[in-house]
Amino acid sequence: MHEALRRLDMNLLLVFDALVRLGSVAAAAEELAMSPSACSHALTRLRGALSDPLFVRYGSGMQPTARAQAMAPVIGQALQALGGSLDGARPFAPADSTQAFVFAVTDYTAYAVLPALAERLRTLAPRLRLRAVYSTRQDSFDDLAAGRAHFALGFDEGPAALPEGVQARDGFTDDYVVVAREDHPEVRGSLSLAQYLAASHLAVKPWREGRGVIDGALERQGLRRQVTMELPSLLAAPFIVAGSDLLATLPRRLARRLGPAAGLAVYAAPFAAPAYTLKVLFHARHAGIPGHDWILEQVLAAARETDE
Repeated sequence: MHEALRRLDMNLLLVFDALVRLGSVAAAAEELAMSPSACSHALTRLRGALSDPLFVRYGSGMQPTARAQAMAPVIGQALQALGGSLDGARPFAPADSTQAFVFAVTDYTAYAVLPALAERLRTLAPRLRLRAVYSTRQDSFDDLAAGRAHFALGFDEGPAALPEGVQARDGFTDDYVVVAREDHPEVRGSLSLAQYLAASHLAVKPWREGRGVIDGALERQGLRRQVTMELPSLLAAPFIVAGSDLLATLPRRLARRLGPAAGLAVYAAPFAAPAYTLKVLFHARHAGIPGHDWILEQVLAAARETDE
């Protein structure tokens, strides 16, 4: 019984799981408190034991083979269950914990939540480690399901179906405004719908979606704007607008914070713009991790602190 497991050093599975999630020998070694050479040696042993390369070089990272991809969910869930069982008897002590939590984010959701979260953890859990990875909407769901991320910081504009096992808690709610450079030749003091539709626009699509949130809202009202530039980064948008005649429709809190620094004028949207809610997403598979509920509450508290 379990003949294959009897021939395998179980510590190698920890290395496998870390490599799947992090895609890097150096990052896996850091998480496991190993040297990179020891981690590389463990991978060599695992390859020999399973007669498969398991990971191949892809750019600066490691890409799992087909066999590794098939094994990853099973091994990840087994390690999660085993770790939760062994740690379950020990109460979580934030002040002493050295756990690492991975967040899938966009540049804006990281900007909106992580500074306040870092400040909270500075005093409550100074040894806790956070790692943020950029993610699209679908990738974030996949990362949560595969165990590559513990939380995803995203947003939506209304009720939406979530994949099986994914749960969400609401952070803050915000709305959209329009920004233009202060000396824009066509927009001075106020912004009408006619001016908005006649202008050229920068559209921000952090999820790399085909149709953005604002364009979808305009379309439902029988309107269409002229988009001449698309960008995945919300944080870069104010500074591009500042050096051009483009308009951009951005979250109010971002415009309020970065607008003055970039020399922008801020206008109310001249159409029915949707509100959006920042969501903290997580997967049911992580419910047993010591500290999961605690860090979730800290994230939500950090989001509330930024809700001006």
